[in-house]
Amino acid sequence: MDRLSSASGRLFIATAAFLTLAVLAGFGLLAPASTPGQIFWVLASKSTLSSTLRLSVPIVLAALGGIFAEKSGIINIGLEGLLIISAFAAIFGADATGSLWLGFLIGIVASTLLAGVFAVVCIEFRADQIIAGLAVWLIALGLAPFASQVFYGGPNTSNVGTFDTITVPTLADIPFFGALFDASPAVYIMFLAVAASWYVLNRTTFGRWVRAAGENPKALDTAGVDVSRVRYAAVLLSGVLSGMGGAALAINIGQFTGNGPTMVNGKGFIAIVAYLFGNYNPVGALLSTTLFAGLDAVQLRLQTADVIAVPDSLVQTIPFVAVIVVLALVGKTRLPEAAGEHYESGEE
Repeated sequence: MDRLSSASGRLFIATAAFLTLAVLAGFGLLAPASTPGQIFWVLASKSTLSSTLRLSVPIVLAALGGIFAEKSGIINIGLEGLLIISAFAAIFGADATGSLWLGFLIGIVASTLLAGVFAVVCIEFRADQIIAGLAVWLIALGLAPFASQVFYGGPNTSNVGTFDTITVPTLADIPFFGALFDASPAVYIMFLAVAASWYVLNRTTFGRWVRAAGENPKALDTAGVDVSRVRYAAVLLSGVLSGMGGAALAINIGQFTGNGPTMVNGKGFIAIVAYLFGNYNPVGALLSTTLFAGLDAVQLRLQTADVIAVPDSLVQTIPFVAVIVVLALVGKTRLPEAAGEHYESGEE
């Protein structure tokens, strides 16, 4: 029943999105000067797709990390913290070494180390995974701005520059879809990570082990595979992927901003919604993230284009309202059977 309800919710959201887009397209073609018509042309612009892709990168990569961890039986709600710590470490590393790519790698290392601590606490010391995940978030939320204060004299770091855009001649000039051929390297890394994650989970022995560790760890143990090692590997992999997301987020902007919820601003929590909505499928996580990031990109464009007479503060809530609606309509997604449960080799 839960699975049926979840599938019906996804179908309803997809249908509603398609019909809404169709109506806006009608206005855009027949009455382009109208408010719905202007909204459609904002949606259909190349810059909106470009922004959507850029905004999707940290969410998709964190979602992929969450999929590996949770599929193995470890619920990692500390993705937000992994994004935060990797974002700062990437900028600090780039500033210290003078290389954006070295900074990118340093951000990944920082996230992986923090994920490793989380794994030890949850697997070795059998701590509550939800509490440990919240601790990861809170530690990063305090540590990154503090480190920025120590090294840069404030919560915001200096600007280290950004990745150069990769542009494919001719293809980059295609309306709307040209944004796919005129993007940051991080966008292409995101697509490669989605494809690689799908392949690993569905076509490799390690992927089968990960799924078994989350569904039936006793059977995996009986087959002679160390459940703890598989879970450690999956959580560390979540640290690597989240580190790629946080580092890409920071370097695409050129600096780390530590004010308030930091520049990450809830992207790790949206990543959790994305992979749940995507039913633990990397491709599904990409598609659901595109929905959230697209709405975020649209609200940014609507603010600057002055298309609708709505306060900016209200327009900014569009992506978060969408998250709440999705959670309400999709309902309960089936978790892996052993998610959140501790296991030791030899347990009866």
